[in-house]
Amino acid sequence: MAQVAIVMGSQSDWPTMQKAASMLKALGVEFTAQVVSAHRTPNLLVEFSEGAASKGYQVVIAGAGGAAHLPGMIAAHTHLPVLGCPVRSSQLNGLDSLLSIVQMPKGVAVGTLAIGEAGAANAGLLAAQIIALQNETVRDNIIAFRAKQTQTILSNQTLVLE
Repeated sequence: MAQVAIVMGSQSDWPTMQKAASMLKALGVEFTAQVVSAHRTPNLLVEFSEGAASKGYQVVIAGAGGAAHLPGMIAAHTHLPVLGCPVRSSQLNGLDSLLSIVQMPKGVAVGTLAIGEAGAANAGLLAAQIIALQNETVRDNIIAFRAKQTQTILSNQTLVLE
């Protein structure tokens, strides 16, 4: 059963949100991914959000660009943790998305990540860390991921300067 839902405002957000999916896959966390637009499919947004917990999801990762209302609107309709991923936009390079997601009113929390692919990858990692609180296999996968990451840096410390 999928533990994490990845939702995005449009299909064009997938190249960014795919980084969250890749991270979850690498860490052994089951997920689903779908398009749910806050503005174009508001009824679907409410249906998804209100039913997310009963479908077994433990975390929602929501990516959106532009006005970026998706993460906040999902958070307004569920008690599950929602991680917001600002997707880089063509007009303001994702700053508009970041500000829309990060400026939530008191009482409706969205954990906001960095703009773009790094933020989406970290959303996958953070969602896995939440799942790992109750899943030893995912916890062990995260520990191994971190050890490998550290070893990669330690193995490549020599710089060649010309």
